[in-house]
Amino acid sequence: MKKSDFHFDLPEDLIAQAPLPERSASRLLVVPPGDAPFVDRHVRDLPEWLQAGDLLVFNDTRVIPARIFGQKESGGRVEILIERLLPDNCARAQVGASKSPKAGSRIALDPGGEAEVLGRDGEFYQLRFHVGDALESWLLRAGRLPLPPYIHREPGADDDERYQTVFARELGAVAAPTAGLHFDDALLASLRAKGIEFGHVTLHVGAGTFQPVRVDDVREHRMHSEWLNVGAALVEQVRATRACGGRVIAVGTTVVRALESAMRRNEAGEGELQPFAGETRIFIFPGYRIRSVDAMLTNFHLPESTLLMLVSAFTGKSRIFAAYEHAVREKYRFFSYGDAMLLFPESAE
Repeated sequence: MKKSDFHFDLPEDLIAQAPLPERSASRLLVVPPGDAPFVDRHVRDLPEWLQAGDLLVFNDTRVIPARIFGQKESGGRVEILIERLLPDNCARAQVGASKSPKAGSRIALDPGGEAEVLGRDGEFYQLRFHVGDALESWLLRAGRLPLPPYIHREPGADDDERYQTVFARELGAVAAPTAGLHFDDALLASLRAKGIEFGHVTLHVGAGTFQPVRVDDVREHRMHSEWLNVGAALVEQVRATRACGGRVIAVGTTVVRALESAMRRNEAGEGELQPFAGETRIFIFPGYRIRSVDAMLTNFHLPESTLLMLVSAFTGKSRIFAAYEHAVREKYRFFSYGDAMLLFPESAE
């Protein structure tokens, strides 16, 4: 299976550069199971496609203001994108500079203070921040929101609110779980009124989510590591939902990755969701059978990306690519601030 198998042509003007004024006004492409026709709706219509007793699972991670600018001792400008907070005011980060900073050097930060370069592991640096406060607190005051690289503008005041989900609470991501951006209070109320339950996992989306697949054979790709927590309460919600005949619907690929990472074999050799907190490098591509969810709400993903491979594994590659062709033809908006799809599995088995 080659990376090029997941290529498609996307007109530049379909990449959403800003959110719509209303979260749930985004369009929704429903991709029913089998060969049923695609349905063009809006996210606010989601309750029509769900049933009382279904469980929507959200990712409650919150985006860190993780982008900082500074200057090397030589005078060269530096851009720092924090990937993960570490103990002792340290962080794992990407550093953009004309020449790579060396271990032991210091970066003067524009908001004040310094970042000391401790070392490098591949594309990531380990930095210690000397900022006179706990790094997390300092970033909330001094950091800038890290919009994705395909959004070609500087973040504005509106992004501070719109690039967070309304249920974001666990600080630690450097990118939003974008399927969740479509939910507002009115839509959540409408879903509750229909008898649909809500559950939460946490997966802190890392900067690696934007890294391209660099190998031609996708089986050789090594996923970046992300931290997640699937709690006991969510596991019990899933079990209760299944016992009553309800469906589990993931809001976003990050929820799928979290739930699949928490699947364990029981005594009968079957997959069973168990509480789990820790790192995951799970890579889901066609040939992998997703067992943890019955449907998925997700945005439209980049060509040749691991996320496009994941949805192809769930719904079937030919079906996904037919849906993407429909979306391009109908001028859906793509990527983080774009429109959404409601996907069902390739097989109802």
